[in-house]
Amino acid sequence: MSMEKAVDDATPSDLSPEMPNIEHAAVTDDPRAWSDGRKLWVVVTVSLASAIGALGANIYNPAISQIEEELHASSSLISLSLSIFILIHGVVPLLWSVLSEFWGRKKVYLCSSLLCMVGCIVAAVAKTIDVLIGMRCIQAFGGSAMTSLGAATLADIYDPSRRGTMMGIYYSAPLLGPALGPIIGGALSQAFDWRATFWFLAIFVGLCFLSFIPFKDTFRRERSATYQAALRRRREQMTARGSETEASTLSQMTAVSRVVPTEKSEPPASSKDQTTTIERVSRSQDLERQQEPEPTGSDAVAPLEDFELSLADVNPIQPIFHILRRVNNLIILPASGLIFGFSYCIAYTCSRTLAEQYGYNALHIGLVLLTFGVGSLIGSVLGGRYSDYVLNRLKARNGGKSTAEMRLESTFFFMPFFPISVLAYGWVCEQHVNVAAICVTLLLSGFFSTCVYASTYAYIVDANSGRSSSAAATNSTFRGVTAFVATEVAVPLQDAIGDGGMYSLWAGLLVLSELMILLVWWKGHAWRQKWELVERGAATASGLSCRW
Repeated sequence: MSMEKAVDDATPSDLSPEMPNIEHAAVTDDPRAWSDGRKLWVVVTVSLASAIGALGANIYNPAISQIEEELHASSSLISLSLSIFILIHGVVPLLWSVLSEFWGRKKVYLCSSLLCMVGCIVAAVAKTIDVLIGMRCIQAFGGSAMTSLGAATLADIYDPSRRGTMMGIYYSAPLLGPALGPIIGGALSQAFDWRATFWFLAIFVGLCFLSFIPFKDTFRRERSATYQAALRRRREQMTARGSETEASTLSQMTAVSRVVPTEKSEPPASSKDQTTTIERVSRSQDLERQQEPEPTGSDAVAPLEDFELSLADVNPIQPIFHILRRVNNLIILPASGLIFGFSYCIAYTCSRTLAEQYGYNALHIGLVLLTFGVGSLIGSVLGGRYSDYVLNRLKARNGGKSTAEMRLESTFFFMPFFPISVLAYGWVCEQHVNVAAICVTLLLSGFFSTCVYASTYAYIVDANSGRSSSAAATNSTFRGVTAFVATEVAVPLQDAIGDGGMYSLWAGLLVLSELMILLVWWKGHAWRQKWELVERGAATASGLSCRW
């Protein structure tokens, strides 16, 4: 029976809420049992590291004119250096997330931050625009790991009941990055030159690398569905090898038996050894029917716990397939991507509006954009905390049982105000009113967008137990692609229909994203539970001994 038919045939009675959860598998040195202080240190470490991408994307924007002059670069190449950074930063986490399910989080943090630091250093001494763009790609490749692994690390150490609050705290640093980047970049480029922005990034990434050296890994393979699936594939391969060996042995035994003499004939000199061989193989086959087989050589099937996985077992496509085949993920991920794309678009176009219509310099533009970052920061912390409050309240009403979709109810209060604030921002800019009105609408847009996004992001992690890293990486891909498209079409749209028209369009897209979130809240539990039933059935049928 196919996966799709199994999902269609599953009924609500089959979907018991008591089905075991891989998140609660027994592990040694359980990270969720660590002290609050130790957990908070982990959150702070990964939060600061996650700001690398947000800072790296736009810290050199105030120095674009210097780069164009010194490296003889066109505006299209400068735009390419920004958009390709966003795209790579969004797509590459798919690879890092799978590697983290085999290597653990710490090794990936160290490797990726070291790679990013190298990219920053070479970019700081680049003599041509081609080298700079290439190093921007290396920066994005290395820094992208922090985005997906940060959320996965929080899932490793916190239960869902506290995950929203901590996710809000964790996400505060990346949210401030787009606002602080232009301020830092403007100050450095005015005091020194554009190369100072990359030296600053190199030092910041180097400090993050040093902080990961004493970092204790939070990954536990018993709670990783990706790791368990790889083990299952390895066990099937080893079982097949063992079956082939057994068939070969039986074939040899049959060949030997043909030369064994009958009782009436005189046995040849070697018949005693041949008979002993037959008896030994026969006894071995009898014992295998009575007890678990023991490894006797390179072809024997080892116990499940003894399998050692390597990079040959890494399949970056399979975990993503598991995420995208669930209907709830396929709907919630584009909704999340639209909200993130809006955040990049407003930061990009607001800088342009303030420079051209208000005559602001880089430092003043950064200060205005800081209001958007402050609103996002407040929304991240308060929105995450409120989502936990709603989840725990609904859980208490439901007799102590909860579903991931309950968290999405925390977005209901903020949804009506989000597109309204975006619409107001667009027409305030269109009419060129006092900059104070722009600051207010930026603050509200940042606040409401992050209140909705924080709960949505926490839901994506909660709804994919055992695959939190892959879920966060897939979400990062949707965000990166949406932000890439948004930044590419922002200037042509702004020139064609103005800020009022463009952000009216954005308001409509955000209403669509909110409707998608509501659909997942309504139907997501049934969709998700049906797939979980089928996946657990597949794991059982394959013979994998699961502890969850």
